[in-house]
Amino acid sequence: MTSSSSREVIVEADGGSRGNPGPAGYGAVVLDPVTGETLAEAAEYIGVATNNVAEYKGLVAGLKAARSLFPDATVHVRMDSKLVVEQMSGRWKIKHPDMKPLAAEAGRVFPAGRVRYEWIPRERNKHADRLANEAMDAGKQGRQWEPSDSTAALDAAAARNAATLPPAPSGPPGDATAGAARARAALATGAGSTTGAAPSADSGPGRTGTGSGAWPGSVARPAAQDDGLFAAEEALTTPASGDFEAEAGAAAPAPAPAAQSASAASAQSASASAAPAQSAPAAPGQGWSAGPDMSAPATFVLLRHGETALTPEKRFSGSGGTDPELSAAGLRQAEAVAEALAARGTIQEIVSSPLTRCRQTAAAVAARLGLDVRVEQGLRETDFGAWEGLTFGEVRERHPEDLDAWLASPKAAPTGGGESFATVARRVAATRDRLTAAHAGRTVLLVTHVTPIKTLIRLALGAPPESLFRMELSAASISAVAYYADGNASVRLLNDTSHLR
Repeated sequence: MTSSSSREVIVEADGGSRGNPGPAGYGAVVLDPVTGETLAEAAEYIGVATNNVAEYKGLVAGLKAARSLFPDATVHVRMDSKLVVEQMSGRWKIKHPDMKPLAAEAGRVFPAGRVRYEWIPRERNKHADRLANEAMDAGKQGRQWEPSDSTAALDAAAARNAATLPPAPSGPPGDATAGAARARAALATGAGSTTGAAPSADSGPGRTGTGSGAWPGSVARPAAQDDGLFAAEEALTTPASGDFEAEAGAAAPAPAPAAQSASAASAQSASASAAPAQSAPAAPGQGWSAGPDMSAPATFVLLRHGETALTPEKRFSGSGGTDPELSAAGLRQAEAVAEALAARGTIQEIVSSPLTRCRQTAAAVAARLGLDVRVEQGLRETDFGAWEGLTFGEVRERHPEDLDAWLASPKAAPTGGGESFATVARRVAATRDRLTAAHAGRTVLLVTHVTPIKTLIRLALGAPPESLFRMELSAASISAVAYYADGNASVRLLNDTSHLR
C-alpha cells in the first residue's frame, strides 16, 4: 500500500433536505482514486435543516473520514453543490451565518494546501446522494443510518455499469432510432419486410430527432393485434396552453416571431405525422395509409406523478432538488388515476422514475392492479441546477442571462450545472429504445415527469425542441404513445385528466 504521506483520496459528499428547510441528512464516501474502491462511508440524519447546511455537514464528515484513514493524505473533494465548492475554493464569499462555522470546521480538518475542490454533475455523485437519502429515510423511521443497512455502494456500482451502455444512437427523426431498428429486425421473421428507406440526415451529433417526420415508408396505424388501449379516437383535442411546466409549470417565453402562436396550436394538429425529411422513391404514404405494421406495438401509457407541495406554486422541481413527496392532494390524485387504470384493465407492467413522487404514484397504481414496480433511472426529471425550488419569476430575477439562453437553445443548461433539454432528450430516447425493445406487444405504464413525457411526445411527432413549451401536462395526467416494430410511433393521447373530475 502507498504510504499515507503520498496517499491521495477522493471524498464525495452530498446533503439534502426534504422541504428546505425540512428533515435533512448527509452522506459522504471516501474512494481510492485509482481503483474506485470504497474506503469509508458516513451518513447521518440531522433533523430539520436546509440543503446547504446538510451539504456542508456531509463535507465535514467526508473530510474527517479521510483523515481517520490517512492523516497526511491529500484530498480531492468532489461535490455537486456549486455553492459549497465555490465557497470552499475561496471564489465566493460565505455570507449565511449557518454556513460560516461549518465552512470553518471543514477548513480545519486538513491544511488548505492538501485539499482541492471540484464541482461534478449530480449524476456523478450518486454514491453520496444515495447515502444522504438513506440517512433521511432512516430519520423518517425514527432511527439513525446504519452502515449494515446501506446499499449505496451497490447502487453506485450499478449506476457505473449502466453508464457503460452505448450512447443513445443519432438516428433519423421521430422514433426510427437504432433501438427501434433492432426491435424491427427481431420481429421481422415471417412478418414482412421494411421499406429500407435511408434515415434522414437531420439529426446531427448531440441531438435526437429534432427534424420532421417518421421513418420513410412506415405507417402509424394500429396492428390487428392491438389491444385498443387509448385508441386514436380517444385522443384529446384540447388546445395547447403555451405554458411549459418545469415540473410545476414555469411560465413560457414568448414564441419567436416566426413561430406559430400557442393559441393556434392544438394537440389534434400536432398528432398528425409530419412529412419525412427524406423519402424513398417507392415508399408508401404516411399517416394512416397502407404499409407494414408487422406486430402489435409496445404501448407506453405515460403518467405524470401527482402534486407535491411545489406543484401549485409552480416551482422548478427536478432531479437535482429536494425530491419532495406527494402532497395530500397528490395522494388523492394517485388513487384516482389508479382506479381509472384498473377500470381499463390493460396495463401489464409498471416502470417508474426513481424520484419519490413517481414511486408513490406508481405504488398506488401497482397496489390496485396487483403488479410490481420497476425503477428506471432514465425516466427521472431534468436536473434544474441552481433553479431547483425557484419560481420562473425568481429565476428571471436572479439569473436573467442564463434563463434567456435556456429558453433560446435546447443545448443551454440551467445555472449551476443542470441538464440541458438536449441532454435530457438523449437520455430519454435511449431509455425509450431499451423499453420498446424489451416490451414489444405489451402495454406498459411509465410513471414519470413533465420533461420526459413531453420529450417522448415531441420525438414521436418529430417536432422541434420549442414544442416543449407548447404542451400542457397536468399533475396525474395520462398520455400514451404506441411504438411499432417498423420504427414508427403513434401518439394516442395527451394530458387526459378526466379521471380527476
